Amino acid sequence: MADSTESSIVIEADAGTVLDVIADLEAYPEWASQLTEVEILTEEGDGWPDRVRLTMDAGIIKDTYTLDYDWDVLEDGTGTVSWSLVEASVLRAMDGTYTLTSADDGRTDVSYRLSVDLKIPVLGMLKRKAEKVIIDTALKGLKKRVESL
Repeated sequence: MADSTESSIVIEADAGTVLDVIADLEAYPEWASQLTEVEILTEEGDGWPDRVRLTMDAGIIKDTYTLDYDWDVLEDGTGTVSWSLVEASVLRAMDGTYTLTSADDGRTDVSYRLSVDLKIPVLGMLKRKAEKVIIDTALKGLKKRVESL
């Protein structure tokens, strides 16, 4: 992904537990404050959503959009979960990846990369700031959600 923002966090849980929370997209509004609605549109029987409609209010970015998900994960939960934009009103691109890596002590390193582009003209600096807010909110929310289980 060109011109993306990335951050990471360590979560006190195994990768499988972290992956379970990431895969429970319908629960995102409970812990990802910028997401107000999530609807699973398709799932190919593997238990993981393939196409999802989301409504987001992240300050500068407000939109309802559809994402396609790709689940490239191993049985232990390590690997990548990535998504790409299918359609939206305001967004031109919303492509991202969670990368889960197990640490020897049972913790999980989670890296989140996001690239956002809007159909309306916005300074690149403001887009990066919006990406950073989305990533930081998501990672902190994910950590809190997983570690509270």
